[in-house]
Amino acid sequence: MRLISWNIRAGGGRRVAGIAAQLQRWQPDIVALQEFRGTAPSQQLAQLLAELSLPCQLSTVDPESPATNALLLASRYPLRATRAAAAPDNRPRWLLAKIACERPFIIGVMHVPNAVSGRKAPFHDAVLHLAQRWRRGPALFVGDTNTGISGIDDVTHVFSAREEAWMHGLQAAGWRDVFRDWHGDKRVYTWYSPNAGNGFRLDQAFVNTRLIDWVSGIHYAWGVDDHAPTRRDALSDHAALILDLT
Repeated sequence: MRLISWNIRAGGGRRVAGIAAQLQRWQPDIVALQEFRGTAPSQQLAQLLAELSLPCQLSTVDPESPATNALLLASRYPLRATRAAAAPDNRPRWLLAKIACERPFIIGVMHVPNAVSGRKAPFHDAVLHLAQRWRRGPALFVGDTNTGISGIDDVTHVFSAREEAWMHGLQAAGWRDVFRDWHGDKRVYTWYSPNAGNGFRLDQAFVNTRLIDWVSGIHYAWGVDDHAPTRRDALSDHAALILDLT
């Protein structure tokens, strides 16, 4: 089974056909998109994904605010939205669902707010609290966390002690950063600052102890089309996270 998490930047815009084509080449069974919107391009993308055998879909789009960044979960397996009392109280940026595949599991898709919004710390606290209290079987949390550990996930040491504590707290609660489990301290960046070009690994997948043995691989990839062969011309400003499960 292949799961792809990808921040598609501002709803996809004119890039949606290229995004869909790239996803088709990656051959996912489940796709979790951040910065999905209720706008026409995003809705076109959802339809394209349905045509690519990912017809089971859930989104956090608010119809009254279609331009707000939200999430889309698209799957070839049936999905059922679920709730958790300790989950973040930020509907557009958090989605919890059960994947009804041969070995069912729960996925939490997230897009953690930036620190300047004032909502990052409460979001972090809620996710960590949920992870610490988790008693619901195999699960993974995935998405754009806007977070990392200085010295290995950035160039310029921008992550705060509080942000690093969140990453370490998930690990202590039994939720493994899958990329670090597989690749150690390897430096790979999933987003680059537009002006200085500094790199950051902002996109992660965390799995609990009930699911860790299912992981068969993880890597990042930049989505490109035939007319944009380099990262600077990529389909999104974020690399996609590609997680393979047995």
